[in-house]
Amino acid sequence: MKTHGTASVFQVSSVGDSLKYYKDVLGFTEDFRFGDNYAGVRHGEAALHLCGHSVHERPVGGGSAFIFCDEVEAYYEAIKKKEAVVKLVPEDRPYGMRDFTVTDLDGNHLGFGCEIKK
Repeated sequence: MKTHGTASVFQVSSVGDSLKYYKDVLGFTEDFRFGDNYAGVRHGEAALHLCGHSVHERPVGGGSAFIFCDEVEAYYEAIKKKEAVVKLVPEDRPYGMRDFTVTDLDGNHLGFGCEIKK
């Protein structure tokens, strides 16, 4: 088997509201939609799935994903102007990354970071 990608699945209270936030605020594009309870979004090669049904009995929110980027400053400034919910501002971290964290409407965490160039 050769794998070729992964997608975190975030439990959300409303797929429609979440799609709007991911597209309008965070700049993702809608990849697919399966009814009113499941959708995929994409930003470059990073994919996320938004799950609005309770089949798996997971609580809404509480998910987390980290997206590796080539830069973070311009993206951070762009989404901040669109009122992204910022949890941690961009900073150089001791683990060699410059990153920041935002949350979606349900509290799922998205980290965006790039390697610190030396």
